[in-house]
Amino acid sequence: MSGRETRRLGPTGVEILEGLYQHRLLSTRQVRELHAPDCSRRWAHEQLARLRRAGLATYERARDGLAVWFLTAAGVEAAETITTRAEERRKLVTPAQAAGPLQQHTLAVNEAGIAFVRAARERGEECGPFAWRHEIAHPLGPPPGQRRSEQLIADALLTYQQGDGGSGTAVHYRFVELDRATMPAAELASKLARYGRLHRRELPAEDPLEEPGPLWARLYPVFPAVLLVLAGREREALERGETVAIAAAEEGSGGDGDEESSRDRDRGSDWDRGESERGD
Repeated sequence: MSGRETRRLGPTGVEILEGLYQHRLLSTRQVRELHAPDCSRRWAHEQLARLRRAGLATYERARDGLAVWFLTAAGVEAAETITTRAEERRKLVTPAQAAGPLQQHTLAVNEAGIAFVRAARERGEECGPFAWRHEIAHPLGPPPGQRRSEQLIADALLTYQQGDGGSGTAVHYRFVELDRATMPAAELASKLARYGRLHRRELPAEDPLEEPGPLWARLYPVFPAVLLVLAGREREALERGETVAIAAAEEGSGGDGDEESSRDRDRGSDWDRGESERGD
């Protein structure tokens, strides 16, 4: 499909196509919340059905029987004609992946992003449907005493623009790490500790006259705080697991304290614990 043919979908159709390209799996409700929250669920279904008739999108059923939408190979190719798209990495989701374990995890990560989109709309701030990207990889090099290099793959990286009460704005960056009670506490702690390693990892300076600098500074204006989102169990059980995982992660990472839990956010920390990039 050419760029001209893609544009025939109309602005909303193109936006939904790009949303499926970037977020991989979305329910009908999630599509509506992201792209037209004031429209009905029926409207969203009609837009998705139109993409399906064009051979650009299809769906699998979730465990609750609702449709989970994703792009076909033709849909991926059509989305790649959108020159302004935020996501440049190609990811073709197969029907088997859409119906498998990937489904609930991806939907949950997107639900976390949608929570910020909803909050931004209520507050008059900026966090749109393309404000987070999935599976952001960071090379860490080999752990101490080992030769094999490791990498950290964040579930998502989210950006949120907030007014500071004056004429300026603050741009917040968050790594989103989500566990649906499927990861053992030790494994979750190990992954959280790798964020500490990312924070400490330095690379040689590109200019031999300069000092080595942190890897993250070549990627981000400020180091993103880690937002840990837990789901899949009762709140009390989640909080117990959270306490164990974060304590173990802080011990393993040297106590950098870069993890911000959902419990901290619920207690009113909002953006206070993370740095932000400020501008006029």
